[in-house]
Amino acid sequence: MTKGILGRKVGMTQIFSEDGELIPVTVVQAEPNVVLQKRTLENDGYEAIQVGFADQKPVNANKPATGHAAKASTNPKRFIREFRNVSLDAYEIGQEISVEAFQAGDIIDVTGTSKGKGFQGAIKRHNQQRGPMSHGSHYHRGPGSMGAAAEPARVMKGKKLPGHMGSVVTTLQNLEVVKVDAERNLLLIKGNVPGPKKSFVKITSAIKASK
Repeated sequence: MTKGILGRKVGMTQIFSEDGELIPVTVVQAEPNVVLQKRTLENDGYEAIQVGFADQKPVNANKPATGHAAKASTNPKRFIREFRNVSLDAYEIGQEISVEAFQAGDIIDVTGTSKGKGFQGAIKRHNQQRGPMSHGSHYHRGPGSMGAAAEPARVMKGKKLPGHMGSVVTTLQNLEVVKVDAERNLLLIKGNVPGPKKSFVKITSAIKASK
């Protein structure tokens, strides 16, 4: 069954393993999550648990959000997500989920919103190559041919062009939990995870982890 937790990206650092290997890690703070709702086949058509993370200021919470959280005897949450493929019998509304649900060596997937890069050209946005910079070339960093002039006489859909880059929901798969600090509610994950510092991330058991 799937394990999951919500957290906030703190930043990156490095630690040393017992044999002296340097390991770059991302620190994720995952204060105890609260189960807000249980989705059932009878009522919703699928099974899942709805989990909330990070208390929201009362002035920023509307009445529906406040009432929804009150059913779980907690405060309205800023970050709410659902986890499927879980055993509903193992969870109760209002129950807290801590980082102790994971242990060192677990393989996980991390979902977050990538850093926004603003408006970027085709080379940076799509990793295209530039044209020659000398010998009279008039093509340097452009997006390339827009298509044939006669047929279809238009730019085809899907053409990789300059535009807004980043700030999209993305998932990095098969990352490893290096260390679990239950006292400070921290997860140390090998490598990088999506998003800037202080952004929210969703951590779940890897769905493609090899045996």
